[in-house]
Amino acid sequence: MTAIRERLVLIGNGMAGVATLEQIIKLGGQYDITVFGSEPHPNYNRIMLSYVLEGTQTIDDIILNSHEWYEQNQITLHTGTTVTRIDAGQQIIHTDNGMMVPYDKVIIATGSQSFILPIPGHDKQGVVGFRDIADCHQMIDAAAHYPQAAVIGGGLLGLEAAKGLVSLGMDVTVVHLMDDLMERQLDSVAASMLRKELERQGIKFLMGAQTVELLGGERVEQLVFKDGTTLPAQFVVMAAGIKPNIAVAKESNIETGRGIIVNDYLQTSVDNIYAVGECVQHRESCYGLVAPLFEQGMILAKHICGIDTQPYEGSVVSTKLKISGVDVFSAGVFIENEHQSVITARDDWKRTYKKIILEDQTIVGAVLFGDITDAAPLQKLIRDGAPMTDELYAELMGTGGCDHSKKKSSVDTMADSEIVCGCNGVTKLDIVSAIQEKGLTTVDEIKACTGASRSCGGCKPVVEQILQYVLGDGATIGASQGMCSCTPLSRDEVVAGIKEKGLKTIKEVMNVLEWKQPEGCSKCRPAINYYLGMLDPAQYQDEKSSRFVNERMNANIQKDGTYTVVPRMYGGVTTPEELKRIADVSVKYNVQAVKMTGGQRIDLIGVVKEDLPKVWEELDMPSGYAYAKSLRTVKTCVGAQYCRFGTQDSMGMGADLERRFERLDFPAKFKMAVNGCPRNCAESCTKDIGIVGNDGGWEIFIGGNGGIKARLADSFCKVKTDQELIDLCGAIIQYYRETGKYLERTSEWVERIGLPTIYEAVVTNVENRQQLIERVDLALAQVEDPWQKVINDTPTREALFHKMEV
Repeated sequence: MTAIRERLVLIGNGMAGVATLEQIIKLGGQYDITVFGSEPHPNYNRIMLSYVLEGTQTIDDIILNSHEWYEQNQITLHTGTTVTRIDAGQQIIHTDNGMMVPYDKVIIATGSQSFILPIPGHDKQGVVGFRDIADCHQMIDAAAHYPQAAVIGGGLLGLEAAKGLVSLGMDVTVVHLMDDLMERQLDSVAASMLRKELERQGIKFLMGAQTVELLGGERVEQLVFKDGTTLPAQFVVMAAGIKPNIAVAKESNIETGRGIIVNDYLQTSVDNIYAVGECVQHRESCYGLVAPLFEQGMILAKHICGIDTQPYEGSVVSTKLKISGVDVFSAGVFIENEHQSVITARDDWKRTYKKIILEDQTIVGAVLFGDITDAAPLQKLIRDGAPMTDELYAELMGTGGCDHSKKKSSVDTMADSEIVCGCNGVTKLDIVSAIQEKGLTTVDEIKACTGASRSCGGCKPVVEQILQYVLGDGATIGASQGMCSCTPLSRDEVVAGIKEKGLKTIKEVMNVLEWKQPEGCSKCRPAINYYLGMLDPAQYQDEKSSRFVNERMNANIQKDGTYTVVPRMYGGVTTPEELKRIADVSVKYNVQAVKMTGGQRIDLIGVVKEDLPKVWEELDMPSGYAYAKSLRTVKTCVGAQYCRFGTQDSMGMGADLERRFERLDFPAKFKMAVNGCPRNCAESCTKDIGIVGNDGGWEIFIGGNGGIKARLADSFCKVKTDQELIDLCGAIIQYYRETGKYLERTSEWVERIGLPTIYEAVVTNVENRQQLIERVDLALAQVEDPWQKVINDTPTREALFHKMEV
């Protein structure tokens, strides 16, 4: 006879509640589970909403548990349904649509709500919080229709919202009551550095400003401040704080304060009713950050499953800002008192800052800006109340000749139940078990298996440490398995072998470096061909047979065997004469479709192989290299020539850069963009090199990618003149050509090499930068487009733009 299982109801389909269910399922809890969620979505990663707003992630990308997951675990899910009351006497759940569901145990995980300032006009159209997908949709829609936005609140959520709106092209001002940004997490030094960095990214600030009213008709039009001044804005984001959502608890006569009051086992004042997450008040504290919520959930799951567990005694909170190009971290105490001592290191040139606070020689807090490499170990030291020692000081502050390769790992003292990935609730034990049971050897494999580092990536250093700890000191994590099955040698070993032995041909490389397959394969031959050409551009004879078919045919092969032809349009600009030739050729050769590409060019789709030479000849235009591991396109906005917001000649600069670096071989396809102002209409944030014009010159961003592995570009440096910009771009390109793995995009290259290393090689070391520029010039001098005469005959950008103006 089958035992009757208890009925467990989860009120709230957010991260904390569903993570608790995941733990209950892992622990073998036997319950019939029903979940109610007010939103029309399955469980998603709320902390990734800022990336959805920026456009680097989609809603689908941040779903944590799909509808299939609920079905597989026999969980009944009711989305778009709000629980209004719990009848504890009858043990029945009541919902807003009239449902009545019996229960044996209830978990309330209703999260928190945006705190909307109770000022006149707060209920006008265009005023939102920033807590859920619906808010994101409203913000994206507003950016498409209105130019100006204000964000009230300079805390974590406010800054993330502001950056997202700037990325969407809005003119954004952050209005903050205090004099420092993120004053609950940062000291004045870090706050000042953060403000300067965000101003460089296009965000404006009004500090010490108190909003007292929102004016307008049905829709908000301007903010009014206490001193009588105003700020125009057609969209306002309220990010002045959050408040626990305790409505259902109040209606159910459950004890509440600021949140739902719980004990150390997350029990409320009513039997069989528990609460977890942001709605909870534990020992007078309410937590609005994700890591404590998972710690609560693990303890609650064990308690509900009848497993002995330590009580929940509170959390040491830490903060990490999720804005590309801005690395900020704080944990524990961040502003010292007169009884505490401070260790600091500040570098205004590299824009980094580190502060560690001690009380009686014990580490009690830390603030990091610009370089947060030590965030994970510092968080653990603070949580453990570790004493500062000379050895630890040298390790953390980079003094005393410390060999960082010999740093002691703190992993061995980490509890199995300790959460490593706060975004996804992954513990040390989860990672260790996955490594041991499934033979994982790379961080990417751990990410795919457990979800650790899947979201914000802040836990990646700890994941690497755990992997090294489990595999042993002798193992190399993520060890290369060789370029392919033909050789055990890695990219660096092959390049070193070519240099040391003076190898000149693919055949020599394979013979001397003892390839297992004498002729190589389709994976290694193109790579060796690239490395040889990159190392000796003046002497190496390119082996066309070792290139991919698209490069051999100067066109992209399609699934039906035909090809697409993409002529070059410098900076996205063309002439009526060129357009007429494209039309004539398309008709003559029965082109299946003519498509505008995302790179501001025209794609002729469906050209048969035999017609390719004639098509190119009659187009009489240079190739756009849409098929090659080279510079594909330089996307531009109209810039200062035409746009009322433009501060720089983006079209002109884009054409110059495209003419200069086309034809050059890269490790992988390479895309650039030039914006005439910080509104970013040409989408520099997702390009290998993105350039943004401002009143003082140009800002360079690197490592962006809008493809399968989306990544927002990192802010790299600023330059004042056009020539400096061209030189820096050339140096970056050559450094990537020399250190990148074949088929490795810059988004992966930047993370592997490290932004500080690239900055040192290209910006700080002036002599090295000049050598890089000379080497890229040498490489460019050796290459010639198949249609070079066409390039020489193409009007200069000055003549082209003059014709456009006339």
